[in-house]
Amino acid sequence: MHIQLPRLYAILDLEALQRVLSRPAALEDVCHFAKELASGGVTLLQYRAKNLCAREALAQARELRRTLPRAVRLVINDRADLCLASGFDGVHVGQDDLSPDSARKIVGPERLVGVSTHNVEQLASALSTSADYVAIGPVFGTSSKANPDPAVGLEGVRAARELMQARKDGRPLVAIGGITGDNAREVVQAGADCVAVISGLVNAPRSSASAILAVLV
Repeated sequence: MHIQLPRLYAILDLEALQRVLSRPAALEDVCHFAKELASGGVTLLQYRAKNLCAREALAQARELRRTLPRAVRLVINDRADLCLASGFDGVHVGQDDLSPDSARKIVGPERLVGVSTHNVEQLASALSTSADYVAIGPVFGTSSKANPDPAVGLEGVRAARELMQARKDGRPLVAIGGITGDNAREVVQAGADCVAVISGLVNAPRSSASAILAVLV
């Protein structure tokens, strides 16, 4: 049975948050940002802390789970082990991380496993795994990664949707990369079930999340 995702998939990226704060993000900053997102209507949140040691990332993840209502599903980036240790609802892996099937072996059948892809070939491979959802991107230019993959554009989203339809694959398609309240609707119209947003939420998390959800109704 395929899962359903909300229209908005918020990503709490520690580096992006720290750029806005112009200082290291304390635990209180991280939790406040997450609570603001939840107040804006976010029900699916990914925690991404690429450069934090495992001990600190686990401490933040556990506090996020303690702080946020259970109605907010929490996914951790890369770390299947920390997903279990923090009581998160899932893990998201990239092309250079654990494979989706390896992550599945760690987190089990009940938790979410998502995977990033950057072209139709990678998407096709991802569809042969046990991932619960697949992501395609970056759709537009993004500042959230130091060395992003080439933008796939709306054409890439359409191609991903066409491939999934041809395979009769009903898993959710998540689009990510440079998505804001101004372009979110056209990304969904191109075939995405859900849009993942990082930079577009970081300055005013509550109002930005609310505004994006409003245009995706």
